[in-house]
Amino acid sequence: MENWTDTEKRKTGRGKPELLIPASSLEVLKVAVIYGADAVYIGGEHYGLRAKAKNFSAADMEAGIKFAHEHGKKVYVTANITAHNRDLAGIREYFLELSDLSPDALIISDPGVFEIAREVLPQMEIHISTQANNVNYLTCLFWKKLGAKRVVTARELSLAEIAEIRANIPDDLELETFVHGAMCISYSGRCLLSNYFTGRDANMGACTHPCRWKYYLTEETRPGEYLPVFENDRGTYIFNSRDLCMVEHIPELVAAGIDSFKVEGRMKTALYVAAMARTYRRAIDDYFISEECYRENLSWYREEIGKCTYRQYTTGFFFGKPGADAQIYDNSVYVKDYTYLGLVHGVEDGICRMEQRNRFFVGDKVEVMKPSGENQKVTVLGISDLEGNAMESCPHPKQKIFVRFDRELEVFDLVRQKKEEKEGK
Repeated sequence: MENWTDTEKRKTGRGKPELLIPASSLEVLKVAVIYGADAVYIGGEHYGLRAKAKNFSAADMEAGIKFAHEHGKKVYVTANITAHNRDLAGIREYFLELSDLSPDALIISDPGVFEIAREVLPQMEIHISTQANNVNYLTCLFWKKLGAKRVVTARELSLAEIAEIRANIPDDLELETFVHGAMCISYSGRCLLSNYFTGRDANMGACTHPCRWKYYLTEETRPGEYLPVFENDRGTYIFNSRDLCMVEHIPELVAAGIDSFKVEGRMKTALYVAAMARTYRRAIDDYFISEECYRENLSWYREEIGKCTYRQYTTGFFFGKPGADAQIYDNSVYVKDYTYLGLVHGVEDGICRMEQRNRFFVGDKVEVMKPSGENQKVTVLGISDLEGNAMESCPHPKQKIFVRFDRELEVFDLVRQKKEEKEGK
């Protein structure tokens, strides 16, 4: 896809793709919106596939939808569990509650849940979750006939397969594709390991991520003798996939005809969400200015993506079946070069009101992320509690504090600290 011209881009007929960002809480939703998301997907307190996420109460959901709409953005609500009989009455009641909140779409995988949504919320857009294993154009056409507005493609598809789907479905049926985040060991996330080992069903939103655990082999005539699983000398984490990252392949994603670029991570921090939204926002916008503009800024995208917590990166299935280098064999540890310190909630007379997320000290050198894309190096000059008592540091997570820096910050600025600078304290 090298040297794409503006004319060639217009041949797709799709326009600039939507940037869809996850949010685990009202605060993170606001961060996603301010840092560049076109749309945000969230979960209510029930029926989504991230039961361990904070998720949204009805009040927070109402406030979040209002905030997003005031900024011209959309909110999609997940209801993508594999429903059992016992869930159906509650889902109907839940959808009745959602009708008053006016989200922009529901994300659904189960046909029964789809039927309830069409009955209870006939005007609501429905997006078919990746959990529905959408891997061919006939499946997409099936959902289109039932009234779906969008289909989320399975992570196991190549760009060529997505382009073929695009060529065989109507223009008004949208395609959404994951472009960044964690990969699952099982097809479209339909894993049974968590339920088998712990009784917590991944398809009901309670995955314990057993794919990240260390495994051994046993031989049936030698019970109790555990043999390590080695791939050469690299270790035993045989199911542990690298994270997906496609920020360096925006032209190919656009050429495939994808309407929405989706970032995974409904359990991630505001730092992760801000970095993903800001970086992919700039990458998409730069590309639609020109191919040259996008290529010139590739190093910035890589650098900013690398400041988040991640597992090492892969391009997944987009360019063919992944090989051995798509797995991490020697550990299940995240790469974490920056620590999230907090978000600026208010500023008065140069003093920032924040909620501490990780400990920092007076005198620390820290970095400020701004929604504009600018990063600023600043020094912490003073910290006090809400009663005005000076502190050398803030030792209590989520403690509300006042902080004075050596330059004035703004609401929604995000403060982080480089690992080397923290360790050098």
